[in-house]
Amino acid sequence: MTYTYQGNIAKMLTALGDTVEYRLPVGEQYVDMNPLLGQALKLEYQGAINCIHCGRKTSKSFSQGYCYPCFTTLAQCDMCIVKPEQCHYDAGTCREPDWARDHCMQDHYVYLANSSGIKVGITRGSQIPTRWMDQGASQALPIFRTRDRHMAGLVEVILKQHVNDRTDWRAMLKGSPDAVDLAATRDHLSAECEGELKDLRKERGDDAASFLPAEELVQINYPVLEYPTKVSSFNFDKKPVVEGTLMGIKGQYLIFDNGVINMRKFGGYEIKLQT
Repeated sequence: MTYTYQGNIAKMLTALGDTVEYRLPVGEQYVDMNPLLGQALKLEYQGAINCIHCGRKTSKSFSQGYCYPCFTTLAQCDMCIVKPEQCHYDAGTCREPDWARDHCMQDHYVYLANSSGIKVGITRGSQIPTRWMDQGASQALPIFRTRDRHMAGLVEVILKQHVNDRTDWRAMLKGSPDAVDLAATRDHLSAECEGELKDLRKERGDDAASFLPAEELVQINYPVLEYPTKVSSFNFDKKPVVEGTLMGIKGQYLIFDNGVINMRKFGGYEIKLQT
């Protein structure tokens, strides 16, 4: 039986289980993606984009789904979201102080993850484990709790001198990485960076970063029938029709038998999905 869905899409929603469960928002509907594995799937861009924040039509998407006015005025699109160590809330120049109080001035966690190898990252407490699933991590472990996003960024700057802070998305999509001992890496980093972390607490307060020696490792499995040996990506701006057999889902990527597509990148695009 053929099903058709049409509307503006947003990043896939995830739920952690034996394998990650995915739902794709398409307009007002939510499409369960896991049951579509092994089936032919067609995605067709309809030529319209609506901002994921304000809903206005836009000819170009910025920062994964925003129109240009929102991109240049919203705090969630500011550079400090990408580089939290550059937070300027205390300087009184935050674009949206109320938004920052709700999203940035909350407990954050510095974590280690294994997606294409070991990396360090940060996330708001309420985004655990969503952040890890969105990144395609197979293992994750919180290692520090901080009082706000700025402190988490400062801790990350210290740690990333010794461990990567980026995911190689092509390597991530080629298979599951070898399991690693993240707890041992945590302890090594804590010892290696002890002096700098001590200086940070001295300058910012003892609650700037609390070490978490007892957190449990989170294991994440993804619904993938077969990983590609060569990763080629689809782009709705260059080719409006994407179709093939859905072989897997990992991070925010749909893995077809003939390429992959990052669904989060095209937030706000109007898509027709046919199964």
